[in-house]
Amino acid sequence: MSLFSNPNRIPESYGLRIAAGLIGFFVLMFVLGFGHVVELRLLNLFILAGGVHFALKKFSATHGASINYFRALVTGVSTAAIGSAIFGAFLFIFLKIDVGFMEWIVENEPMGRYMNPYIASFIVILEGVFSGLLVTFVLINYISTEVDNVKS
Repeated sequence: MSLFSNPNRIPESYGLRIAAGLIGFFVLMFVLGFGHVVELRLLNLFILAGGVHFALKKFSATHGASINYFRALVTGVSTAAIGSAIFGAFLFIFLKIDVGFMEWIVENEPMGRYMNPYIASFIVILEGVFSGLLVTFVLINYISTEVDNVKS
């Protein structure tokens, strides 16, 4: 069974797809000359949200009509974390190769003088994980989840 069809490897499968989307978008914007427009990072949120949405949808389809709330939370956040970590690794390699782009960041960004490829990549990973947490929290409120009823 391949990684992309295994129902127990949904976070890895969709995390790779998120990473491919983020890398593709980054390279496209860089080639088109928009690599310096920091505000385009906001569009990464839509790529991340789409990947998490489809991961939760696939998980729901392969594990019954409704899923446990916390299992959905873990699936969504781990999917986003895997995608963000792979994109962060790509960005680290990119910033090590394209020294001019790293110098542009240092010179033009408000906190740029404190930046290096390690910190920039870590920030991107951290941003992706917390964005994934927020997106997952919002999305699981719109899918059918099981919540344990506790009687007091």
